[in-house]
Amino acid sequence: MKAEREFFATTELTWTDAGGGITQRILSQDPEDGTLTRIARWAPGTRSGDEVIRHEYVEEVYLLEGELTDLTLERTFGPGDYACRPPGMPHGPYTTAGGCVMLEIRYSAG
Repeated sequence: MKAEREFFATTELTWTDAGGGITQRILSQDPEDGTLTRIARWAPGTRSGDEVIRHEYVEEVYLLEGELTDLTLERTFGPGDYACRPPGMPHGPYTTAGGCVMLEIRYSAG
């Protein structure tokens, strides 16, 4: 279960390396079931890889800053754009020329 947290300044959290040009501020997490809420920051020029992405959890993403390009769709998304992906939904790969910041929420479909 995620830890109880009342309102707090997320800017007090340090950015940690999530790999591949992405840093993150983890807002809440349950390491046992993989649920996660984070702010992810992609550095300029970051690319998620060359393959379409699929995973076993529900993922919601809300772009806060910058731009993110879906290479399969050949479409660029910006601040205020939102995605909700059920388990197994194909998406990406992605790249960002100028970088971006997003709110990402992951949870089990069960």
